[in-house]
Amino acid sequence: MIKTPNFYLAMIFLSLVTPLVAQRNAPHAFRLPAELKEVSGLWVQAPDSLWWLNDGGNSPTLYRTNVCGELLAALPLANTQNYDWEDLTYDTTGAFYLGDFGDNRGVRDELLVYRYQPTTGALDSIRFRFPAGAHYNTEAFFWHQDTLHLFTKSAIRRGRLPTYHFVLPAQPGEHEAVLRDSLLLRKRVVTAAAIHPATGQVVLLAYYFKLRLGFLPYSAANIFCFSDYPSGHYLRGKQRSRRISLLLATQYESVDFIDPQQLLVASEQTLFIKAKAKRVKWKGE
Repeated sequence: MIKTPNFYLAMIFLSLVTPLVAQRNAPHAFRLPAELKEVSGLWVQAPDSLWWLNDGGNSPTLYRTNVCGELLAALPLANTQNYDWEDLTYDTTGAFYLGDFGDNRGVRDELLVYRYQPTTGALDSIRFRFPAGAHYNTEAFFWHQDTLHLFTKSAIRRGRLPTYHFVLPAQPGEHEAVLRDSLLLRKRVVTAAAIHPATGQVVLLAYYFKLRLGFLPYSAANIFCFSDYPSGHYLRGKQRSRRISLLLATQYESVDFIDPQQLLVASEQTLFIKAKAKRVKWKGE
């Protein structure tokens, strides 16, 4: 079956208006399809409608699955390049924002966010730089009140990591990111972020990975939640943390809210395990 652009638009509309599978029937964890072995971004559009993207070097395509991990649609984006896609967010109109701002080597002078409106097919670019020519490896962001909030990954130094919170207008054009806050996290690198549109709770997904004895992989991951913050200054709010249990070394790369009490986190494929997603219960305020 040949799937035209109109088919994909219809799929998006149907996901918004079709009654959804009850959450009580959803599995606690599920494998992602083979197309998402390097999953890096997630939007929980609805309890049974999940949108994903892959890390840099993969096809510039958005993927939609159900809550069991079954692939429902693949939406290739023409006139885009997946140089280093890292995270996925959305606004109140249903537009996608795709963060192409990974910079592992610290050499990219121009970073960008693609804004894609599925109802019209319109595609725009939000291009930006960090102040004073600085380079930050960034893997996490979300949209809130016409602003994009970026959280840097950077690199662990002596066990302490500053993650910087930068802001950008969510409008096409050339911009310079503005530093708003920073926070030191112990032995963690931030790989994803999300905000709950109703409660305003903000979460950062962060993990730590190393090789013990030079060959045994070890990882640890946490979700950091922020609430009761001054307007737009999320990192100054009340902070709580929850450890994500791990049986094998896992690289968690994606997070979003299912509801105020539940999160969905996803990890990319490693040498030992397939890419998968799991629910994390989170007690709301």
